[in-house]
Amino acid sequence: MLLEGQNAIVYGAGGAIGGAVARAFAGEGARVHLAGRTLARLERVAEEIRDAGGAVATAELDALDERAVDEHADAVAARAGSVDISMNLISIGDVQGTPLAEMAVGDFLQPIVNLMRSAFLTARAAARHMIRQGSGVILMFGGDGDPVRDYHIGGFQIALAAQESLRRQLASELGRHGIRVLSLQTGGIPETIPADFEGAEAIAKSLVDPTMLNRAATLADVGHVAAFAASDHARSMTATALNISCGAIVD
Repeated sequence: MLLEGQNAIVYGAGGAIGGAVARAFAGEGARVHLAGRTLARLERVAEEIRDAGGAVATAELDALDERAVDEHADAVAARAGSVDISMNLISIGDVQGTPLAEMAVGDFLQPIVNLMRSAFLTARAAARHMIRQGSGVILMFGGDGDPVRDYHIGGFQIALAAQESLRRQLASELGRHGIRVLSLQTGGIPETIPADFEGAEAIAKSLVDPTMLNRAATLADVGHVAAFAASDHARSMTATALNISCGAIVD
């Protein structure tokens, strides 16, 4: 197993992407610590992991709450002995569909502030323990932050670009302590679009059309790549992004 004996914290683990990553980590032998605002959703994921024979714990917390994030990471380290992997996958409340020239400043800033605050707080909380350990992996998730044409995406892409800058800076400061920092980039995951959402099929098609493989990444793809990135098989990788966009994002 790739992650046997590792302790992984997944923030936003009750969501579709967070749940997929948590299940993949557990499937590779990690003890997963699920964190999120809605305990019932976390417990549903936890039950699936337990049924599959995995080790899991849950905690209700808001990843935007500095004290809650720090106290939870400290508790995991004290109880489990280490914090080896941390990944922030919370919903950031992005507002889309309105041209930037017509968007309220609060709607524009919301995803930027939420993503940067949660990414910073969760990474900092993990890094403090990883520095003492001399090892650890911090993972981030999103796209490349490049402009999106023909769709009003608000501040979402700008938030992703800011996160990529944070990833590079964290990697440059934490590498000397044996800590790796990576991000996973997709061009969007059709499975995350609610089936009853108006225009769901058109949106899914728009995610597939730009790809080279004529398909988009799945939730399972994200989980598998996250587990690989967190493992020693990727021990030489840091300060970079793993492009799992099926060719939609071209470096």
